[in-house]
Amino acid sequence: MTQRQSEQGSRPSASGRPAAAPQTAADGGVGPDSWAFAEDFVPLDESISRSRRNAVGMGLEPPSGGTVSVLRLVARMVQARAVVEVGSGAGATGLALFEGMDPAGVLTSIDTEPERQGAARQAFTAAGLKPQRFRLIAGSPLEVLPKLRDGAYDLVLINGDKLEYVEYLAQSLRLLRHGGVVVMNDALWHGLVADESNDDDETLIIREALQSVQETEEFTAALLPVGNGLMVAVKD
Repeated sequence: MTQRQSEQGSRPSASGRPAAAPQTAADGGVGPDSWAFAEDFVPLDESISRSRRNAVGMGLEPPSGGTVSVLRLVARMVQARAVVEVGSGAGATGLALFEGMDPAGVLTSIDTEPERQGAARQAFTAAGLKPQRFRLIAGSPLEVLPKLRDGAYDLVLINGDKLEYVEYLAQSLRLLRHGGVVVMNDALWHGLVADESNDDDETLIIREALQSVQETEEFTAALLPVGNGLMVAVKD
């Protein structure tokens, strides 16, 4: 798997849904139809839909409708004014965050690929966002994140290179204020994280990242079966 595929997902689809929907549990759990209904419950506006289509055209996996909805919801719940996004994609996740953020909030989006940052910039501008509301930083997140200020952020979205998820989480704990939230996208990674027989590099690192969340006393967390999985944790 190439780094490009690892950073933004390797199985693009027009819907942005995982390759396989959750199956009906033996105890009467939610089946594929209900799962799909929940994913599409909140309609997407045209700017996000356009950005998701652009992502597919770029060979990236767009966020699912459910992922977009949760990101918007979390940003609104914490009244986010300062947000860090690791992995700009084509701008769809950034737009989702903006929809929930404070009207004066600022998004800092970090990505190694100029093409992705260009697409995100275009998406933000087309949505009518003023340039002072976002700063796009081209570079390695592992080099950029340590330069950001401790305890200054309300929300951190981890959506970059899966092989660096553990380091991103460690940085998010430092960056977040008390009561701030970290969201880790692709936390179930196409259903592979739950498959104990799978030992792909990305799968192993995501499992390690999830374990680190469980072992971090400052985090109160939940793992949500939304899109390709969202781990959401609040810093106590």
